[in-house]
Amino acid sequence: MSLTVVIPALNEERHIAGVVRAVRDQAPQVPVIVIDDGSTDRTAECARAAGARVVTSTLLGKGASMEDGLQLVQTPWVLFLDGDLSGLRPDLVQRMTEPLAAGRADLVKARFARSGGRVTELTAKPLLRVFFPELMGIEQPLGGIIAGSVAMLRSLTLEDDYGVDVGLLIDAHLRGARIEQVDIGEVAHDSQSLARLGQMAQQVSRTIMQRAKASSRFSFEQFQELEELERHARGTFERLAEKLSDASRVALISAEGPLAETDYLLALARSTGREAELARVVERQGPDLGAARVEVARLFRFVHQNDFVRVARSLPLRGDAVSAVNALRRAGWRVGVVSDGFFIAADILRRRVFADFAVAHFMNFRNGVSSGELRLNPAFVHSASPVPGAVDKGHVLRQVREQLCRPGTLLAALGALPADQGLLQAADLPFALGSRPTETPDACWAAVDSLTAFSERVLAVG
Repeated sequence: MSLTVVIPALNEERHIAGVVRAVRDQAPQVPVIVIDDGSTDRTAECARAAGARVVTSTLLGKGASMEDGLQLVQTPWVLFLDGDLSGLRPDLVQRMTEPLAAGRADLVKARFARSGGRVTELTAKPLLRVFFPELMGIEQPLGGIIAGSVAMLRSLTLEDDYGVDVGLLIDAHLRGARIEQVDIGEVAHDSQSLARLGQMAQQVSRTIMQRAKASSRFSFEQFQELEELERHARGTFERLAEKLSDASRVALISAEGPLAETDYLLALARSTGREAELARVVERQGPDLGAARVEVARLFRFVHQNDFVRVARSLPLRGDAVSAVNALRRAGWRVGVVSDGFFIAADILRRRVFADFAVAHFMNFRNGVSSGELRLNPAFVHSASPVPGAVDKGHVLRQVREQLCRPGTLLAALGALPADQGLLQAADLPFALGSRPTETPDACWAAVDSLTAFSERVLAVG
């Protein structure tokens, strides 16, 4: 047989036998080696009973166990599996080795659906985006389900600890290896303690940055970019999913109108000497600057990031904004700020009123200075829109309903007309600030004259 399966394991007596049996059922002739990393439970005994060869690691650490296993392999290919897996599909071995057998790949990474992945999303992917952006297409850079050429893998340096998987990926890429991803469906891993996740994050960070330095990709400017990437991460659906996974009531408040007494873009233009330029955009496009968001972003090219922050922190809020948001949150509502402008400002407004999350578009900064380039938040686009690619706040609410909330979640919205008409039309409980029902007799929303009135009306229903 051309393949050996190696499973590094530490205290995995609950799952190790199932992993070994899954391999034996799929490929009875394939050797299975479990590298026991000094387990204090029955991991070794369970693995042997399931039909694996068990060897004790020479050094504590996942990477050291993988290195030990690699040296024992006598076949051209190796497949690494984690010892805590469950729910493995019956064709896993075939799927992971097919690209090797076909001569298309030197390294195969599993792509799978699973819960969690906090170190991947919050540490590995932001660092890879800065230092190795060409690897951003790898969905599970820290995944331990890896198949590859033994000769190629033995030429690489394997980290001793949790940095081994991402280090192996980067090193293989830098050596010119052909890397392919294979979809293996949904895989369950045991959840890790916060202390262990913190340790993993440190080791993964160190590994990526060491490789970046060794390949001359390391600079102070990139650290500044990391700060901006972390800001962007707060507005992603991964972060929203954490906030809304158990929500039964969600309120979205438009930042343009309901929250602040002064429009943020106008205040930023005044502060940076661009008021006349903004007025010309309004004259051409109309007062709804959301429709001209890309053109507006270009106006603020070369403006320092500190100016965006300063204006957002000093923007006058409506007097009852904080109390209204707090009333909703005390009653169990999750409150979000949605803006057709810049996330850097929307997130500050969100923090000033103590809301739970913010959704907006992303201004790009390089070395702390705006590039004038706007990255649209995909939450504002919906596949069912009658206008393909249309950007609308209403799509944010639809995406929240369909992707992030459990069925039956009640969704309220507060907006200002006409810019927020799409948002109001998509809500269960829509309210427009200051609009008069007599002007829109067929409207689905109700008029309120303050945030306090909005919160009172919403609380009376939900």
